[in-house]
Amino acid sequence: MHLRWLAAVAGLAGLSLHAGAGTVTVRDADALRKAVRGAAPGTTILVASGDYAGGFWFENVRGEAGKPIVLAGADPKSPPVFRGGAVALHFAGAAHLEIRNIAITGATGNGLSIDDAGNRENPTHHVLLQGLTVTGIGDRGNQDGVKLSGIDDFRVEDCVFERWGTGGGSAIDMVGCHRGVVERCRFRHPEASNAVQMKGGCAELTVRLCRFDDAGSRAVNIGGSTGLEFFRPPLKAAPFSEARGIVVEGNTFRGSEAPVAFVGVDGAVVRYNTIHLPRRWALRILQETTAEGFVACRGGEFRRNIVVFRSDGWSEGGVNIGPGTDAASFVFEGNVWFCADAPARSRPKLPSEESNGMYGKDPELVDPENGDFSLRPGSPARGAGAAALPR
Repeated sequence: MHLRWLAAVAGLAGLSLHAGAGTVTVRDADALRKAVRGAAPGTTILVASGDYAGGFWFENVRGEAGKPIVLAGADPKSPPVFRGGAVALHFAGAAHLEIRNIAITGATGNGLSIDDAGNRENPTHHVLLQGLTVTGIGDRGNQDGVKLSGIDDFRVEDCVFERWGTGGGSAIDMVGCHRGVVERCRFRHPEASNAVQMKGGCAELTVRLCRFDDAGSRAVNIGGSTGLEFFRPPLKAAPFSEARGIVVEGNTFRGSEAPVAFVGVDGAVVRYNTIHLPRRWALRILQETTAEGFVACRGGEFRRNIVVFRSDGWSEGGVNIGPGTDAASFVFEGNVWFCADAPARSRPKLPSEESNGMYGKDPELVDPENGDFSLRPGSPARGAGAAALPR
């Protein structure tokens, strides 16, 4: 009787309790705030379908290993929509947090922000973002769909991103993040600067099995330019880099000026990707952070990728090399290069000699104009491209 009375009272406030399951269902903004702020490890908060005005801010939402705090749409087929606000949802100083099956749109700043609450030596950790749809974020400024600052041990899976800030914004912007995976996500925004950016001391991150449809000038920006005070962990002993130990694999890129850029990197691998009709280059090698102690961009690997391009969308032999880089340290191996309108012009201009490259042979993609980038039976490019990623 007492439990039924509690459930009835909670329901009047837009909140329902589920006995024995550690689950709460919320139906309005006030109930959501109360549920999240009162959540204990192991709590699942289900958000009913409908619109919720953005502007939620939460601090120290902390689950435990095996007992995460879960915020999820109650109906994945009709996810709740967090609409508007400067930042639609903001979590600071979190741990063991999962956010699933929600939509975010119309925020004037960032869509979803998760950070370490400014404590750069005590990261937020063990975060899962799954099944999010993030659209229409910001305007012409540096606004991000998802902003991750100082996050360790995280995953972003099965999310869709379309339209974010065009003045330097990213669909996913990572600053000082470590041991994370972005997997099976889709990105689209032709006017953007980039879709996925990893900078500010990022390390041991993987971008895998994603689809980039004209997703910014640099679809994946490995590294970048970060104010020194924002690096995580704080800079102490050189050598420094914007990013290291990054892997970009098994992805499909269509369009973009350059699908991939290495920017102030100390070691990164780009392998088993399919790149179709970039507008200027296959990749860029750049150095933007030149403060004392930072290495020249070095140690990149470009292996087993398929690159299909046209001669009128191909500059500098397909690779743009900026000043202050160690481009000669980059390794190229086993890539397939095909100039669709002039096969004899398929060989790229690389900063180091490639081993086992293939030039001028049509990789025989099934129907790239309609989004099918798989290979036809008997393709000479088998063993390269997204479909060849070892599983």
